[in-house]
Amino acid sequence: MAANSKARPQKALWIVALSALAGFGAVYVIGGWFDNKATEISSAAAQDSSAPAVGASGNSSFKLGEMAAFVTKKPPEALPDITFEDAAGKEVHLSSLKGKTILLNLWATWCGPCREEMPALNKLQKEMGSDKFEVVTLSLDRGGYEASRKFLDELKATDVHLYADPTAKQGMALKLIGMPTTILINKDGLEVGRLAGSAKWDSADAKKLIETAIN
Repeated sequence: MAANSKARPQKALWIVALSALAGFGAVYVIGGWFDNKATEISSAAAQDSSAPAVGASGNSSFKLGEMAAFVTKKPPEALPDITFEDAAGKEVHLSSLKGKTILLNLWATWCGPCREEMPALNKLQKEMGSDKFEVVTLSLDRGGYEASRKFLDELKATDVHLYADPTAKQGMALKLIGMPTTILINKDGLEVGRLAGSAKWDSADAKKLIETAIN
C-alpha cells in the first residue's frame, strides 16, 4: 500500500509534464543529461490558453499563425552567459553576440524535428541575415562541432552560424525541456521569448515576429 501511494505522485508528475509539452508540436524530451537516445512526443493539441502572451508585441495574430507556440517573456529576461565552441574549438560566450538580434536554435543531429526545421532556419538567415539579425545554431550533440558541421553540409544548411556544446550542459543552463528549442534574443542579450518544438521559421509570421524584435 505504501509503495503504491509513493508511485501515484510520481505518475501524476509525468502526466503534468507530458500535458505541458502537448501544445508544442514535435519535440524530443530532455531528461537528466543529454544522450543520443530520446523519446519523441508529438501532438496537435492547441496551446494552453493560460500561457503567457504570444508574439514579441503580444499581437494576437501570432496565436493563429505559424508562431502559435512562441511564448513571450514580458518583460524580456536575462539569460545565463553560457559558453560554447566555434569551428576552431575556441570558447565563445553568449554575451559576445550582443549588438544584434539573435535567433538561437538548440538542436542535435539525432533529433528528427531538428532536421525537419533546419532548411527553414537556413532560408531565414539567407533572407534576413544582416548586421542587425543572425540565426545561430547551437548543437548539443556529443559528436561535437565536426559531426554537426557535416550534418548541416549534407542538408545544405550552410548559411546559419554554427556553434557546438558536446557536453550539453549549456542546454540545461537554459532550462530546455526538449529539442529543438529556439530562443529569440534582442540586441541587449535579453530573451524575448522561446518556442519549444519545430516551426516554419521562414514563414511570414516568423519574419514578422523577428522584425518586431529587431525594431
